[in-house]
Amino acid sequence: MPELPEVETVRRGLAPVMVGRRILAVEARRPDLRFPLPEGFVSRLTGALVEGLERRGKYLIAPLDQGDALMAHLGMSGRFTVVLPAGEARPGEFYYAAPPDPTHTHVVFHFEGDLRVEYNDPRRFGFMDLLDRDRWEAQGPFATMGPEPLGNMFSGAHLAAVFDGRSQSIKASLLDQRLVAGLGNIYVCEALHMTGISPLRAAGRIARGRLDALAGAIRTVLEAAIEAGGSSLKDYAQTDGALGYFQHRFRVYDREGEACVTPACSGHVRRIVQAGRSTFYCAVCQR
Repeated sequence: MPELPEVETVRRGLAPVMVGRRILAVEARRPDLRFPLPEGFVSRLTGALVEGLERRGKYLIAPLDQGDALMAHLGMSGRFTVVLPAGEARPGEFYYAAPPDPTHTHVVFHFEGDLRVEYNDPRRFGFMDLLDRDRWEAQGPFATMGPEPLGNMFSGAHLAAVFDGRSQSIKASLLDQRLVAGLGNIYVCEALHMTGISPLRAAGRIARGRLDALAGAIRTVLEAAIEAGGSSLKDYAQTDGALGYFQHRFRVYDREGEACVTPACSGHVRRIVQAGRSTFYCAVCQR
C-alpha cells in the first residue's frame, strides 16, 4: 500500500494540473470502488473548481468551491494518470507497481484546458468520498487520526504520551493511524533500524531518549523518501541504467539475508511477520 511519501509524491504531481481548474465532466465507469461512490458523485463534481490539493496521512483531499471536498485513498493498486494533449504522465510509480491496464480505469475527471485525470485501480481497494469542505478534518477517518509525522505536533514527547503503558509492539503501534498518521511498513522498518530499536519491543517500555531519536529518524526517512519521489522508483531508470535512487538506500526493507549496513555490526537482515505484515530488521543491533 502506498505510504506517506508516495501519496505526497502523487499530490505534488497532481496539484499543478488540478488546482485552479474547473472539472468540466466526470465519468464514473462503475458505481463503486472499495466502497460505493457517494450519492450524486458525478453531479456534485461537475462544474466544481478545485481550490487546493492536500494530503492527510495516506489520503488526498481536494477542497472544491461548491462546498464539497473530494477525498481519495489509493488502496493497494490505485493510480492517477494525467493525460495532456502532448501525452500522459503518472505522478508516482510504486515499489511493487504494475503497468496500468486501461480496462481498470474506473473514474475519469475531465478538466478545462484540454486535460483529464484518470483513476486506475485493478484491485479496487482504493475509494473516493465527498466530505464537507469546511469540516473534512473532523469527518470520516480524519476524526481520530493522529498527528502528521512531519508536522509540529509530532515529537518524542508525543510518542511517549501515546505509548505510555502500551504492551503492543513498537512496530504495530507506529502503524496505528490513531497514534501517528501516514506511517506504513517500509518507513517504520527503516526508522526502527536507524535507531537500533527492535520491532518486537513493547512500545511502552522504550526510554524517552530513544523515542526522541525515533521521532527524528522517522522525519529523516520520510523527508529523504519524499525528496527522492518515495520508494516508488522501481520502474525508473537513469540514463546509465541504474535503478531509482531511494530503493537503493533501504537499510533493511526487502533485504532479507543481506548483511546489516550498521557499521561494525555482524548481523544480517531477518524477516518476520507481525500482524500479517513483513517486518525486516537486524536482531544483532536492534534491541
